[in-house]
Amino acid sequence: MTVFKTFLKVLNRYKGMVILYTVMLIVFGGLNMKSNNQTTDFIATKPSVLIINNDENVGLTKGLIDYISENSDVKNIENNDDSINDALFYREVNYIIYIPENFRKDILSGKNPEILVKSTGDYQANLAEMMVEKYVKLANVYIKGLYENESVEKESEIIEKIKNVLNQNTEIQITTKLDTTNLAKLSRYYSFANYTLLAGVIFVICTILSSFRNEMVNKRTIISSTNYKKHNLQLMLANSLFAICLWGLYIIVSFILFGSAMCSLHGLLYGINSFVFVLCTVSIAFLISSLVKSKGAINGIVNVVALGSSFLCGSFVPTQWLPDYVIKIAHILPSYWFIHNNELIQNIEVVNFDSLKIVFINMGIVVLFTIGYVVCSNLVVRRKRVLG
Repeated sequence: MTVFKTFLKVLNRYKGMVILYTVMLIVFGGLNMKSNNQTTDFIATKPSVLIINNDENVGLTKGLIDYISENSDVKNIENNDDSINDALFYREVNYIIYIPENFRKDILSGKNPEILVKSTGDYQANLAEMMVEKYVKLANVYIKGLYENESVEKESEIIEKIKNVLNQNTEIQITTKLDTTNLAKLSRYYSFANYTLLAGVIFVICTILSSFRNEMVNKRTIISSTNYKKHNLQLMLANSLFAICLWGLYIIVSFILFGSAMCSLHGLLYGINSFVFVLCTVSIAFLISSLVKSKGAINGIVNVVALGSSFLCGSFVPTQWLPDYVIKIAHILPSYWFIHNNELIQNIEVVNFDSLKIVFINMGIVVLFTIGYVVCSNLVVRRKRVLG
């Protein structure tokens, strides 16, 4: 208990700095969650199209123009190269269709007339291109497959069949009951916690433990009857108490920000996952404090460990946007498994053994990291005691 009481006394001495640093980290975490808000809603938009028709506006040609007009925003622009190129450059139109002369007759005779186009190359232009290709392919199917020798006489019937196919819509039902918007925010909030928890825990604990690593204090500890393992265990418990308090603040803030999302099995999983990780951060801080004596070096260590792992593992930038080689490197850090779990929890539809298996495996990997850091810390302290 002597070590534990001493830890609390030193913590009390730095309480102003601890409170300020902790509040700043939690506020930044909340702001990051809001700034990284991503919506999964789909809003259908129509591409802007310019149609230049060099054929007669009858039959299949008229059918193509009518179909494009119904499913896009047709623009009226002066038919000259300068006006057309300017409209394309300034994105007034996404797609320009040049219907060639004799288009209707050629397609009815089984030919495949070339439709020249100009495009901005964006997704709206691709949508317009898909509409043109869809209409022409359907026309070719009906002409060549059904009315090869009497296509002209059956043109009106071909147009009607094409229209019937194109008017068919697929009904889409969203069956998920997940609050995807809040879960996405919650995932970003806890992923950003990788930085705030690492930075807060390492900075505060290393600052406090630097007092225990003072030369005079260290010599008194060495000549005392206290076993170094017991001494380290008491320090670890004291460190864990502070880290758990910081974790508790994060949980409270998440309840305030997300409410119902936290009062669910998903919220419970986020809490457990972050609890396992915060214990790992304690072991990291303990290892660093056993290696570094200088208080001045602590800020540098915080930047290297907290910022470095956050950039590599997807705390600041989602992992799907990171290069493959970065993700491979990130596997050697516990932060990767913590953040990967946050992403998995967000997408769990049904909570059962199969869906949770990989989540608990990742938690187990973080626990193994924690044990490894604790063992390394004991080895370092023991070696320093032997060498004096």
